[in-house]
Amino acid sequence: MGLREEKKQATRAAIADAALGLFLERGFDRVTVADVARLVRVSVNTVFNYFPTKEDLFFDRQDEVARRLPAAIRARADGESAVEAARRAFLAELDRDEATLGLHPGIAPFWRVVEESAALQARLRQMRDRSEEMLAETLRAETDANPDDPLPTIAAAMLTAADSTLHTAIRQKILNGKNPDLVRTEVRALAESTFDALAGGLTSYARKNATKTPAAANPT
Repeated sequence: MGLREEKKQATRAAIADAALGLFLERGFDRVTVADVARLVRVSVNTVFNYFPTKEDLFFDRQDEVARRLPAAIRARADGESAVEAARRAFLAELDRDEATLGLHPGIAPFWRVVEESAALQARLRQMRDRSEEMLAETLRAETDANPDDPLPTIAAAMLTAADSTLHTAIRQKILNGKNPDLVRTEVRALAESTFDALAGGLTSYARKNATKTPAAANPT
Protein backbone atom coordinates (compact mmCIF):
# COMPACT_ATOMS: atom_id res chain seq x y z
CA MET A 1 0.00 0.00 0.00
CA GLY A 2 1.40 3.38 -1.02
CA LEU A 3 1.58 6.45 1.19
CA ARG A 4 -1.43 8.06 -0.50
CA GLU A 5 -3.57 4.99 0.08
CA GLU A 6 -2.37 4.73 3.68
CA LYS A 7 -3.45 8.32 4.30
CA LYS A 8 -6.85 7.64 2.76
CA GLN A 9 -7.33 4.57 4.92
CA ALA A 10 -6.27 6.52 8.01
CA THR A 11 -8.71 9.33 7.20
CA ARG A 12 -11.53 6.84 6.63
CA ALA A 13 -10.81 5.11 9.93
CA ALA A 14 -10.65 8.42 11.80
CA ILE A 15 -14.00 9.49 10.39
CA ALA A 16 -15.65 6.16 11.20
CA ASP A 17 -14.24 6.08 14.73
CA ALA A 18 -15.33 9.64 15.45
CA ALA A 19 -18.80 8.98 14.07
CA LEU A 20 -19.24 5.84 16.16
CA GLY A 21 -18.22 7.71 19.30
CA LEU A 22 -20.86 10.37 18.63
CA PHE A 23 -23.53 7.82 17.78
CA LEU A 24 -22.89 5.91 21.00
CA GLU A 25 -22.97 9.12 23.01
CA ARG A 26 -26.04 10.78 21.48
CA GLY A 27 -27.86 8.16 19.45
CA PHE A 28 -27.84 7.82 15.67
CA ASP A 29 -30.70 10.19 14.88
CA ARG A 30 -29.28 13.04 16.99
CA VAL A 31 -25.94 13.17 15.18
CA THR A 32 -25.42 14.92 11.84
CA VAL A 33 -22.71 14.41 9.27
CA ALA A 34 -21.65 17.99 9.99
CA ASP A 35 -21.10 17.02 13.65
CA VAL A 36 -18.76 14.25 12.54
CA ALA A 37 -16.93 16.50 10.11
CA ARG A 38 -16.32 19.13 12.80
CA LEU A 39 -14.93 16.54 15.20
CA VAL A 40 -12.47 15.16 12.64
CA ARG A 41 -11.74 18.65 11.26
CA VAL A 42 -12.62 17.83 7.68
CA SER A 43 -15.31 19.15 5.38
CA VAL A 44 -18.75 17.57 5.09
CA ASN A 45 -17.93 16.79 1.45
CA THR A 46 -14.86 14.85 2.59
CA VAL A 47 -17.02 12.71 4.87
CA PHE A 48 -19.40 12.00 2.00
CA ASN A 49 -16.47 11.10 -0.24
CA TYR A 50 -15.74 8.19 2.09
CA PHE A 51 -19.27 7.42 3.28
CA PRO A 52 -22.13 8.19 0.86
CA THR A 53 -24.78 8.18 3.64
CA LYS A 54 -24.92 8.61 7.39
CA GLU A 55 -25.90 4.94 7.72
CA ASP A 56 -22.64 4.03 5.99
CA LEU A 57 -20.81 5.83 8.78
CA PHE A 58 -22.38 3.52 11.34
CA PHE A 59 -22.14 0.26 9.40
CA ASP A 60 -18.71 0.97 7.98
CA ARG A 61 -17.99 -2.77 7.45
CA GLN A 62 -21.22 -3.60 5.66
CA ASP A 63 -19.47 -4.60 2.41
CA GLU A 64 -17.45 -7.16 4.33
CA VAL A 65 -20.63 -8.49 5.96
CA ALA A 66 -22.46 -8.80 2.62
CA ARG A 67 -19.59 -10.81 1.12
CA ARG A 68 -19.44 -13.35 3.98
CA LEU A 69 -21.85 -15.98 2.67
CA PRO A 70 -20.82 -15.77 -1.00
CA ALA A 71 -17.19 -16.15 0.06
CA ALA A 72 -18.05 -19.19 2.19
CA ILE A 73 -19.77 -20.86 -0.76
CA ARG A 74 -16.90 -20.19 -3.13
CA ALA A 75 -14.42 -21.58 -0.59
CA ARG A 76 -16.30 -24.83 0.06
CA ALA A 77 -14.29 -28.03 -0.16
CA ASP A 78 -14.86 -30.88 -2.60
CA GLY A 79 -17.98 -32.74 -1.54
CA GLU A 80 -19.16 -29.88 0.66
CA SER A 81 -22.66 -28.53 0.07
CA ALA A 82 -23.78 -24.93 0.38
CA VAL A 83 -25.42 -25.60 3.76
CA GLU A 84 -22.31 -27.33 5.07
CA ALA A 85 -20.11 -24.46 3.89
CA ALA A 86 -22.35 -21.85 5.51
CA ARG A 87 -22.39 -23.82 8.77
CA ARG A 88 -18.62 -24.20 8.80
CA ALA A 89 -18.08 -20.51 8.08
CA PHE A 90 -20.45 -19.32 10.81
CA LEU A 91 -19.01 -21.63 13.46
CA ALA A 92 -15.50 -20.55 12.46
CA GLU A 93 -16.53 -16.94 13.01
CA LEU A 94 -17.73 -17.84 16.49
CA ASP A 95 -14.46 -19.62 17.24
CA ARG A 96 -12.26 -16.71 16.16
CA ASP A 97 -14.59 -14.11 17.74
CA GLU A 98 -15.25 -12.34 14.43
CA ALA A 99 -15.84 -8.65 15.18
CA THR A 100 -18.83 -8.29 12.85
CA LEU A 101 -20.80 -10.78 14.95
CA GLY A 102 -20.99 -8.13 17.66
CA LEU A 103 -20.08 -10.40 20.56
CA HIS A 104 -17.16 -8.63 22.20
CA PRO A 105 -17.44 -7.10 25.69
CA GLY A 106 -18.97 -3.62 25.73
CA ILE A 107 -20.96 -4.15 22.52
CA ALA A 108 -24.38 -3.61 24.11
CA PRO A 109 -24.42 0.20 23.53
CA PHE A 110 -23.76 -0.39 19.82
CA TRP A 111 -26.75 -2.71 19.49
CA ARG A 112 -28.86 -0.34 21.59
CA VAL A 113 -28.23 2.45 19.08
CA VAL A 114 -29.40 0.12 16.31
CA GLU A 115 -32.50 -0.88 18.28
CA GLU A 116 -33.48 2.75 18.80
CA SER A 117 -33.09 3.88 15.17
CA ALA A 118 -35.60 3.11 12.44
CA ALA A 119 -33.03 4.22 9.86
CA LEU A 120 -30.47 1.69 11.08
CA GLN A 121 -33.09 -1.06 11.25
CA ALA A 122 -33.94 -0.31 7.63
CA ARG A 123 -30.27 -0.42 6.69
CA LEU A 124 -29.94 -3.84 8.34
CA ARG A 125 -32.77 -5.11 6.12
CA GLN A 126 -31.06 -3.62 3.06
CA MET A 127 -27.80 -5.33 4.03
CA ARG A 128 -29.63 -8.64 4.35
CA ASP A 129 -31.28 -8.19 0.94
CA ARG A 130 -27.94 -7.33 -0.65
CA SER A 131 -26.30 -10.39 0.87
CA GLU A 132 -29.13 -12.58 -0.42
CA GLU A 133 -28.80 -11.18 -3.94
CA MET A 134 -25.02 -11.67 -3.95
CA LEU A 135 -25.42 -15.21 -2.62
CA ALA A 136 -27.97 -16.10 -5.30
CA GLU A 137 -25.58 -14.84 -7.99
CA THR A 138 -22.75 -16.87 -6.48
CA LEU A 139 -24.83 -20.05 -6.28
CA ARG A 140 -26.01 -19.61 -9.86
CA ALA A 141 -22.42 -19.25 -11.04
CA GLU A 142 -21.08 -22.09 -8.89
CA THR A 143 -23.73 -24.55 -10.09
CA ASP A 144 -23.86 -23.38 -13.73
CA ALA A 145 -27.59 -22.94 -13.28
CA ASN A 146 -29.79 -21.78 -16.12
CA PRO A 147 -31.06 -18.19 -15.83
CA ASP A 148 -34.61 -19.44 -15.19
CA ASP A 149 -33.61 -22.04 -12.60
CA PRO A 150 -35.25 -20.98 -9.28
CA LEU A 151 -33.02 -23.08 -7.01
CA PRO A 152 -30.18 -20.55 -6.56
CA THR A 153 -32.67 -17.88 -5.50
CA ILE A 154 -34.54 -20.26 -3.19
CA ALA A 155 -31.37 -21.60 -1.58
CA ALA A 156 -29.97 -18.08 -1.13
CA ALA A 157 -33.17 -16.95 0.57
CA MET A 158 -33.08 -19.91 2.97
CA LEU A 159 -29.41 -19.57 3.82
CA THR A 160 -29.63 -15.81 4.27
CA ALA A 161 -32.69 -16.16 6.48
CA ALA A 162 -30.86 -18.65 8.68
CA ASP A 163 -27.79 -16.42 8.92
CA SER A 164 -29.90 -13.35 9.65
CA THR A 165 -31.80 -15.22 12.37
CA LEU A 166 -28.54 -16.13 14.10
CA HIS A 167 -27.30 -12.55 14.00
CA THR A 168 -30.63 -11.27 15.33
CA ALA A 169 -30.42 -13.79 18.18
CA ILE A 170 -26.99 -12.42 19.08
CA ARG A 171 -28.27 -8.86 19.11
CA GLN A 172 -31.32 -9.65 21.24
CA LYS A 173 -29.38 -11.74 23.76
CA ILE A 174 -26.77 -9.01 24.18
CA LEU A 175 -29.49 -6.39 24.63
CA ASN A 176 -31.07 -8.62 27.28
CA GLY A 177 -27.86 -8.31 29.26
CA LYS A 178 -26.36 -11.74 28.69
CA ASN A 179 -22.60 -12.22 28.88
CA PRO A 180 -21.01 -12.48 25.41
CA ASP A 181 -19.37 -15.81 26.30
CA LEU A 182 -22.75 -17.27 27.27
CA VAL A 183 -24.34 -15.84 24.13
CA ARG A 184 -21.61 -17.46 22.05
CA THR A 185 -22.38 -20.86 23.57
CA GLU A 186 -26.13 -20.48 23.12
CA VAL A 187 -25.81 -19.25 19.54
CA ARG A 188 -23.50 -22.15 18.66
CA ALA A 189 -26.23 -24.60 19.72
CA LEU A 190 -28.81 -22.57 17.79
CA ALA A 191 -26.59 -22.55 14.70
CA GLU A 192 -26.16 -26.31 14.81
CA SER A 193 -29.91 -26.91 15.00
CA THR A 194 -30.61 -24.27 12.35
CA PHE A 195 -28.22 -25.71 9.80
CA ASP A 196 -29.36 -29.26 10.64
CA ALA A 197 -32.87 -28.18 9.71
CA LEU A 198 -31.68 -26.64 6.46
CA ALA A 199 -29.61 -29.71 5.62
CA GLY A 200 -32.75 -31.81 5.69
CA GLY A 201 -34.01 -30.01 2.61
CA LEU A 202 -30.75 -28.87 0.98
CA THR A 203 -28.44 -31.69 1.92
CA SER A 204 -27.02 -32.25 -1.56
CA TYR A 205 -27.70 -28.91 -3.23
CA ALA A 206 -24.53 -27.24 -4.60
CA ARG A 207 -22.33 -30.11 -3.46
CA LYS A 208 -19.07 -29.29 -5.21
CA ASN A 209 -18.09 -31.66 -8.06
CA ALA A 210 -21.19 -33.77 -7.42
CA THR A 211 -22.82 -35.48 -10.40
CA LYS A 212 -25.96 -33.67 -11.45
CA THR A 213 -29.18 -35.59 -10.99
CA PRO A 214 -32.56 -35.15 -12.70
CA ALA A 215 -33.96 -33.87 -9.40
CA ALA A 216 -31.61 -30.90 -9.58
CA ALA A 217 -32.66 -29.96 -13.10
CA ASN A 218 -34.87 -27.00 -13.78
CA PRO A 219 -38.56 -28.09 -13.77
CA THR A 220 -40.40 -27.77 -17.05
